[in-house]
Amino acid sequence: MGLHVRDHLRLGAARGPAASARHLHQHPQQATFPGMAVRTALGGRVKRREDPRLVKGQGRYTDDIQPEHCLHAVFVRSTMAHARLVAVDVSAAREIPGVEAVYVAADLRFESETARPRMCSDEVSFVGDLIAVAVASTGEAAVDAAAAVLVDYEPMPVIVDPEKSDSVAFEFDLGDEGALNGADVIVRGRFVNQRLAAAPIEGNAIVAEPDGNGSIRVWVSTQVPFGVRDVVAAALGLPEETVRVIAGDVGGAFGAKLMTYPEQSVIAAVAMKLGRPVRWFEYRTENMVAMSQGRALVSDVGLGATREGKLVGLEVNTVADAGAYAGLAPPQLVLTSMLLPSVYDIPNVRFVGRSMFTNTAVMSAYRGAGRPEAIAIIERAMDMLAAELNVDPADLRRRNLIAGPFPHATPTGLNYDSGDYSRALDLALQAAGYDDLRNDQRARRERDERLQLGIGISSYVEMTAVLYTGESATATAQADGSMVISTGTTASGQGHETAYSQLASQLLGVSMDSIRVVQSDTALVKSGYGSSGSRSLQIGGSAVCRACIELVEKARQEAARRLEAAPDDIVRFDDGRFGVKGVPATALTWSELASEAALVAESEFEQADQTFPFGCHVAVVEVDMETGDARLVRHVAVDDCGKVLNPLLVEGQIHGGVAQGIGQALYEEFVYDADGNPLTASFVDYGIPSIGEIPQVETVTMETPTPLNPLGAKGIGESGTIGSTPAVQNAVIDALSHLGVRHIDMPLHPMRVWEAIQKARSTGR
Repeated sequence: MGLHVRDHLRLGAARGPAASARHLHQHPQQATFPGMAVRTALGGRVKRREDPRLVKGQGRYTDDIQPEHCLHAVFVRSTMAHARLVAVDVSAAREIPGVEAVYVAADLRFESETARPRMCSDEVSFVGDLIAVAVASTGEAAVDAAAAVLVDYEPMPVIVDPEKSDSVAFEFDLGDEGALNGADVIVRGRFVNQRLAAAPIEGNAIVAEPDGNGSIRVWVSTQVPFGVRDVVAAALGLPEETVRVIAGDVGGAFGAKLMTYPEQSVIAAVAMKLGRPVRWFEYRTENMVAMSQGRALVSDVGLGATREGKLVGLEVNTVADAGAYAGLAPPQLVLTSMLLPSVYDIPNVRFVGRSMFTNTAVMSAYRGAGRPEAIAIIERAMDMLAAELNVDPADLRRRNLIAGPFPHATPTGLNYDSGDYSRALDLALQAAGYDDLRNDQRARRERDERLQLGIGISSYVEMTAVLYTGESATATAQADGSMVISTGTTASGQGHETAYSQLASQLLGVSMDSIRVVQSDTALVKSGYGSSGSRSLQIGGSAVCRACIELVEKARQEAARRLEAAPDDIVRFDDGRFGVKGVPATALTWSELASEAALVAESEFEQADQTFPFGCHVAVVEVDMETGDARLVRHVAVDDCGKVLNPLLVEGQIHGGVAQGIGQALYEEFVYDADGNPLTASFVDYGIPSIGEIPQVETVTMETPTPLNPLGAKGIGESGTIGSTPAVQNAVIDALSHLGVRHIDMPLHPMRVWEAIQKARSTGR
C-alpha cells in the first residue's frame, strides 16, 4: 500500500530540507453506493438560482454587513521590501478627530504564535507587511490616521529573484536520476511560469462584532470559514464555539482566499479590545500587494524520446518563489511533480524542486495550485519535441497517450481513476477543424501574410479533491414542507446553491424552490473544510446525496409508524408522498411527516482518493508579424469532469477558467523591481483581459464517470485554466515556428513576441 497525496506532502515536510518519494498505491475497487441510480437523474440545464439576486445588487457580501456603531480600520503597511523598523510614531495619528485607536504590534496581545507576524515589530519583509492599524468612526478618518503614522526604516538587503535566494522554504525531489537514459532525442528548455495576482472582484474583507459576553461574530470573505474560525479562536484564546464565522456571498477567490490572513486575527482582536464592531476592506492597490499571489517558478526541463517519437523520460528542476513567508506555495511543488506525466505514458520522471523565500508577496494557491504548472511544463516540452522530430504536435501526442486500462498508476505515485484521453484529443481536433486550420496556416505562410495563424494544442489531466476528500452534510425536512440542505463547502461563484438544490430535488422528490441551502456559517453547519481543489460537488455533493437518501429512509420509517405498516411496504408515490404500496389515499406529505418534529439526516462522505478530470484544448491565434500583437480568435475546449450534474454550471466554470488562462498566456504578470517595489499594483498596470480579448469558447463535454463517489462526478473549477494556458502559449509560438522560434515565455505580450520575430529573422532561427 503506497501513499495518498496528503502523505506525499507530509513526507516532504517531515524529511526536512530534502524529501524524495516514489510510491505507488493500490487503487480501491469500484465502490457501490446506495442511490447509485441518482446518476441517471443528473444533467439538466438548470439556470443558477443565485443569479437573480446577484445581478439585481441584492447579494450579501461582507461589505454589506454594517452593525450599529461600527468602527472602520485601515492598516499601515510597509513601503519597503526589507528593512528594520527603527521607530513607529503614532502620536499624530491618534490626535485626528474621529480616531478611536491606533495600534502597533506591542498594543495587541495574541494567545498563539504564528510563523508570520500578525503585525511587524522589528523587521518588515515585503512591501505590504503590516505595521499598524488605525481605527476610527469613519473610513475617511481611519485613512487620514493611517497616513499620519510615521515609520522610520533602516534598509536591509532585498532579494526578489528566488534563484538568488539562499533561504529555503521547502525542498522536494521525486524519482531516480537517469530518467533520460536510452533516449535518442532530448529537447531541453528553460520555462518561466510568471507571478500572477488573483485579483478577485472582492478583495479581502472582514467585519468583527463582539457580543460583550466573550463571544464574537466574524463575517469574512473566504473559502474556508472553519479555518478562519480556528485561527481567530486560537489568536484570541477563545473556545472555538464562541467564535462564529460567516462567509456570505464571496466575490471571487481563485485560491487566494484559501489562506487565512493576519488581518483577520488583528481585526478580531481590535474589536474585542474596543468592545465595538470593526470592519476592514482592502482597497484595490492594497489588495494587489497584500493578497497572496500565484505561480512564479522557473523550470529547467529535459524531455527524451526514441527516434520514432515514443517518450522515454522527463527531467525537471524547478525553483519556485515562496514570497516573504511560507504560504501554500511550497507544498504545491509536490502537486506539480506528481502531475508531470500528465496524459502521457512516460516511463521515467525525475523532479527536483526548491521553494525559496524572497522579499515579495506571499505565494499561495491560484486557480489550479500546482497542476497548471505541471501541464505547462509537459505541454511546452511536447511541442518542442514535435518540432525537433519534425512531426505534427497532434500526432506526437496521440502516439504517447495513456490508453488504459484504468485505474492507471503513474511513475509519480498517482492512480488515475478513469479516462479516455485519445477521444478527448480526437474530439478537440474535430471540433476545431484541425486539418483545415493547418491548410490555412500553410497558405498564409506561402503568401507571407502579415497576420500569421497559430494552432496550439494542450492535452491535460488534473487532480481534484486534493488533500481533503471528506465532507459532511445535513438534510432536514421541516413542518412547512420545505427542505434545508447544509454542507461544509463554501461558494465563491461556483453555483453551489443551484447544484445542491438540483441534486436534493431529484432525490427528495420536491421542487427546487422548496429547498434552502445553508453553507459557510460555522454556527449553522456541523463542520466543513470549505472549497478548494475543485472538490465541492464530488465531495460535498456526495455528502448531500447520502444525507438525502438517509432522509428518505427516515421518512419511510416515519410513514410506517404513522400508518401502522411495515417499512418495506412503504413507497414514495410520483407526487412525492409516502404511503403503503397500492394505497395512495392515505399517503403522507413531507409536511405531514415532519409535523411532530423535523426529520433530520446527517451524513459524512469520505472519498477514497482524488479524481482526475482531463481534456484537450485547441487555441487558434493570429499574430501580427509587424507589431507582435497576438490575438486569440478561437478556443475549443473539450473537458471531461465525469458525470455532469448541470451543463450550464460546467460551461460557466470552463469559460471563467479559460479567461484566466488567456490572461496568463498573453497579458498578466505581477512585476517587482530590484528593490522589491511592486510595479503592477493597479489595473492600470496589471493587464487583465476584458471581453474584447476573449472569444466565445467552443465547449465540448465528455462524460467518463469516476467510480469513487455516488455521483460519478469529478471537479471542473480549474480545468479551463489548466487546459487553456499552454494551448494559447503553444499557439502563439506555433505561428512563428516557420521562422525557427521554439519558445517564448509567458506572458506573450506584443513586445516579447516582436522581439522573438526580429531575433529569428536576423539570426535565421
